[in-house]
Amino acid sequence: MARPTRSVLYIPGSKERALEKATGLACDAIIFDLEDAVAIDEKANARALLAKTLTEVDYGPRMKIVRINGLDTEWGREDVLAFADAIRNGAKVDAILIPKVSTPADLVEVADLIQGVPLWAMMETALGMLNAGDIAAYPRLEGMVMGTNDLAKELGSRFRADRLPMLPGLGLCLLAAKAHGKIIVDGVYNAFKDDEGLKAECEQGRDMGFDGKTLIHPAQLEVCNAAFAPSEAEIDLARRQIAAFEEAEKAGQGVAVVDGKIVENLHIVTARQVLAKAEAIAALGS
Repeated sequence: MARPTRSVLYIPGSKERALEKATGLACDAIIFDLEDAVAIDEKANARALLAKTLTEVDYGPRMKIVRINGLDTEWGREDVLAFADAIRNGAKVDAILIPKVSTPADLVEVADLIQGVPLWAMMETALGMLNAGDIAAYPRLEGMVMGTNDLAKELGSRFRADRLPMLPGLGLCLLAAKAHGKIIVDGVYNAFKDDEGLKAECEQGRDMGFDGKTLIHPAQLEVCNAAFAPSEAEIDLARRQIAAFEEAEKAGQGVAVVDGKIVENLHIVTARQVLAKAEAIAALGS
């Protein structure tokens, strides 16, 4: 089982105190942001601070993802080259996240500038939704992040608790990621003090098949981690399904019955995935 990505927290690359506090937060991954969260006059300083921080600071098992500025800006190329150099000098970076990926060519541009580090794609444009399959198929791509705020802006859609305007784009990207074996995490929930709304949106994303959710505030971590982790009931059911199916196989049968429901081999694959995810989360200690 790959490392969990239940909770993926954005941290501004320009905020030294936030970078320090992130070492103790119960998130599975951190997006160190050089793009939207950094003011224009702080771009160069943030780049230098983050490169230094990721060379010197231990973030433990948390996945470390750097979101660069787009190559169509005056800062993007320098971001990529700075982190290519920083990684050669010991900076601990698990992936580079590219904003507003609309076609595979957006990935190729960055891949040509930096070697040996996986790429992630922000999926936040209408064209990106339509090209999601080709983007997900790119060999260097490891993960996809839904940028629902930017997508809503481009679509001109309104907020709805059921996210009806987002569902076509979410579904296209989800299908693409799963078809090509890539990680995919849901977009942010903006009302960081609304735990009930966050819980509902986490559960919607989890039930759709997302691997986790991006977050804008540490206060959202507990709700998100709980939603995207297997429950005790799910773990118990998985164990019972596996045990029942193994007994059925010993008796020369191809199916078992658990709680009045048929259990076939495909259910056992899912059950083993549930247990593997629970073990991976336990290994993180959160």
